[in-house]
Amino acid sequence: MPVELLGKSAVELREFVASLEERAYRATQIYHALYAERRFEFAAMSNLPEALRARLAESARITLPRIARQFTSADGSIRYLFALENDGARPAQVEAVFMPFESRQTICISTQAGCAVDCHFCLTAQLGLIRNLTAGEIVGQALVALAENSARLAPQTNVVLMGQGEPLLNYEPTLAAVRILLDAKGVGIAPRHVTLSTSGIVPGIDRLGGETVRPKLAISLNASTDEQRNAIMPINRKYPLAALLDACRRYPLGPREHLTFEYVLLGGVNDAPDDARRVVRLLDRIRVKVNLIPWNPGTLPYRPPTPERIEEFRRILNEKKVPAFVRYSRGQDVFAACGQLASIDSLNSLASSSAP
Repeated sequence: MPVELLGKSAVELREFVASLEERAYRATQIYHALYAERRFEFAAMSNLPEALRARLAESARITLPRIARQFTSADGSIRYLFALENDGARPAQVEAVFMPFESRQTICISTQAGCAVDCHFCLTAQLGLIRNLTAGEIVGQALVALAENSARLAPQTNVVLMGQGEPLLNYEPTLAAVRILLDAKGVGIAPRHVTLSTSGIVPGIDRLGGETVRPKLAISLNASTDEQRNAIMPINRKYPLAALLDACRRYPLGPREHLTFEYVLLGGVNDAPDDARRVVRLLDRIRVKVNLIPWNPGTLPYRPPTPERIEEFRRILNEKKVPAFVRYSRGQDVFAACGQLASIDSLNSLASSSAP
């Protein structure tokens, strides 16, 4: 069976070319062509001799996620449904979102098909965990989105690992993909422009803190008490707030680095002024910023907060010197917003809602 090259590191590619009895520098050329130049056909890798390109076509492959469907939002965001099948792994579908802005683009990618964490306000949780993604399937989502939009790319690219799945429960493939994204000789995205979001997997947070090269870290908080968080995020029963916030306090931060806390505001559930005051106390002695995300409508039994509640929550945090920003999700009209990614389920909902 041909060897899959997408997702392989420079070291792994050197091992592969050694198996072909080729010189080690050929691995560097392949790595550059694949990730920096984004050439996904061996015939297009003009930095390689023709004989090696022919040999690679026989012994290796580059399997990009296949676009099964795509939906373009009125705000310009594009939601991709990718079909995946890699080296005999269970076929799966995942989603990624390309969001263009004036001076940058942000690509939201998935690390698992489905998710096992079961946050009750998130449509992805309805899928359960289908399977983990490989490093190639993870980095491939970003590469396809960049290739598909190459004619209109802004100078800066941000990547957020906030799509389907819990990144820290698929740690090795996720970090392998991140290293390729952050490598100046690979995809070449600056570490400050890649963010990994977790529901609060404490051992994974500790492990990530020990990495030499790592993305920025975002924590999905979404509640101000254990009782509240247990009800909407069952993972809190395993890693309660005290343990989670202790892990955040010991997480090593650089001089200008901070942790981001994401707080999905659920109308009438966690958006009261008292919730905001408790959040201030929870985040004591942590260098933070807080993104307040009004819940995005879906088929789940929640409702968005009122504009008044959103502003009051933000004001309380800011007055207590906790930087807080309201983040309205893009792509709601095509189920591309935060918490709306649920593959076929949400596609069916979209089709039903748009039917005459």
